[in-house]
Amino acid sequence: MAGWAKSLKWFVAGMGFLAASLSATAQEQLTEGKDYLRLKAPQVVESGSKVEVIEFYSYGCNHCRDLEEFLGPWIKKVPADVAFKRVPVAFQPAWANLGKLYYTLEALGREDLTPKVFLAIHSANVKLFDEKVFFEWAGNNGLDAKKVEEMWGSFAINSKMNRAKTLAGNYSVDSIPMLFVDGKFKVQPHLLKGSHKDVPAALDFLIAKARSERKK
Repeated sequence: MAGWAKSLKWFVAGMGFLAASLSATAQEQLTEGKDYLRLKAPQVVESGSKVEVIEFYSYGCNHCRDLEEFLGPWIKKVPADVAFKRVPVAFQPAWANLGKLYYTLEALGREDLTPKVFLAIHSANVKLFDEKVFFEWAGNNGLDAKKVEEMWGSFAINSKMNRAKTLAGNYSVDSIPMLFVDGKFKVQPHLLKGSHKDVPAALDFLIAKARSERKK
């Protein structure tokens, strides 16, 4: 019995090594100019010693909703030397309020509600771009509706929205979801063989590349 258990242990370890090797191989196959792009004009990052990863997105975007299935779990496991942030864009008038919605949740420490926001908008057709609807929805999801309303109309949230618009312009964001690593590498799901599901591996690859280039 002991021999069987030992053999199983080595088998599991071997499978783990194989999976890691396959993942590394998949990452090594990413080609600059094809799977990702290097910016001709790199942007200054705000993350200091950490490698910065930005996702430009909107809660109103169905492609961003599809990406969240894969990006959400990845975000929870980002390394200590990586700073991840979302930046909402407003290609449509209603999306401006969805951007305020995100920054309100962020300010209240409730970004964990992001999956519920996507679900409410895209599956339940809840019009969360309507601030009164959002306040009610927030209250029904464990938030203090009064605090939500105060934060929503605050100077801090409006300042973040203005900053988001500036960043989107600096990075020439014309479609979403669009991600950038350390101000120099651009990732878009449609450029990757596996589309949305390959984004986390692509980010890991470019984070490692950014680390390496920072040391030079």
